[in-house]
Amino acid sequence: MDQIAITRTVTVAAGPFAAGHLGELTRLLPFEMIDEVLTATRRTQQRIRLLPARVVVYLLIAGCLFADLGYRQVWSKLVAGLHPLPVPEPSGSALRQARQRLGPAPMRALFELLRGPAATSAATVWWRGLMPVVIDGTVLTVADSPANLRRYGKQRGNNGGSGYPTLRLSALLACGTRSVLDAVFDPLSTGEIAQAEHLARSLRSGMLLLGDRNYASADLITRIAATGADLLIRCKSSRKLPVLCRYPDGSWLSAVSGLRVRVVDARISITTSGGSHTGDYRLITTLLDVRRHPAGDLARLYHQRWEIETAYLELKSSILGGRVLRARTPDGIDQEIHALLITYQVLRTAMADATDSRPGLDPDRASFSTALNAARDQITLAAGVIADTVIDLVGAIGERVLANLLPERRIRTKTRMIKRSNSKYQARGPNIDRRTYKATTNIDVITNEP
Repeated sequence: MDQIAITRTVTVAAGPFAAGHLGELTRLLPFEMIDEVLTATRRTQQRIRLLPARVVVYLLIAGCLFADLGYRQVWSKLVAGLHPLPVPEPSGSALRQARQRLGPAPMRALFELLRGPAATSAATVWWRGLMPVVIDGTVLTVADSPANLRRYGKQRGNNGGSGYPTLRLSALLACGTRSVLDAVFDPLSTGEIAQAEHLARSLRSGMLLLGDRNYASADLITRIAATGADLLIRCKSSRKLPVLCRYPDGSWLSAVSGLRVRVVDARISITTSGGSHTGDYRLITTLLDVRRHPAGDLARLYHQRWEIETAYLELKSSILGGRVLRARTPDGIDQEIHALLITYQVLRTAMADATDSRPGLDPDRASFSTALNAARDQITLAAGVIADTVIDLVGAIGERVLANLLPERRIRTKTRMIKRSNSKYQARGPNIDRRTYKATTNIDVITNEP
């Protein structure tokens, strides 16, 4: 009798829990969407449980918001707003079994629903009628368990390699809003080029793909062009490309595996009170209209490739805090990474909604850390929120973002630099210039006669 009574109590409490006590998060990730995904992936519970499948999905999202806590502590955060309703107090084993029952399929399907460019009217997300998007890869560390080690392995190096197994994550992002268009992860034995070929499924006509020198292979360039998207990719300055004709802006027509491309050789100089730095760049693009897409403007646009580096910083530092992923099995890693991508995408959606409410406001001025902390507060301080609460378009997260806008972005004066090393033996602190400079950038298109 006691067990039956507890089960019925939990069923009553699950309604407001899933529908409203998370406040802003349930506007961006409504429980109806969760239920549809669970039905489509056949993960709806077959009997009434202390931890219904819908609740487990929200638990995984909350686990990303509180990456420094164990799942029992995350559960305490998640149900904090339900006082004085009676809620269960599951053990760590019960929470683990609930995540295993759910499996990775629902989180994977939910990410498929949410991925894509954020809806916004901001003019800065477009360039000459094209949407700049960027592709790149990064490395994540996972828990050092026998199952993970068999799947992912460790990076090679001295003394047996790195301390934790690692995986490679590649993502395709919209530069203007940094929302995720697609993502894929594999063991390190799978290279970024192979992952890029998979991500090409999400490229469309009207997109302009930015990429670094790693993506300048002839096969990948032709694969990208076949999707209808245009590309602007850096390649080695020493790469031998035929000169078919010269354009007035200094660029020249060439071909890569039969595909007609323009080549732009640019010299970029950054001058500050501390001196100047100059570098040469060679860019390949399928944009052949010289009048509509001048060479100098293409060189300036390529700077937006760094948006994905900022996004990876937000994922790995702001959300995870540099921590190793929790899951100790490959299925758990699949589940956790998709939960991480969903959390990131939901926050990016809230930020885009907020900046879009003020015409002319650049999405770059929205603070990701502010949105992240506001989402955490929505969970821990949501006492008294009920299922039929009306939330406006901007929402609590958006209001916090608008109240703490970032200043206009400064000019980047250096390539990526490690300011704090993981090892004291590799530290270069005394040699790092941490001063802030006012900088001017000069771009010259180099014209070399054949």
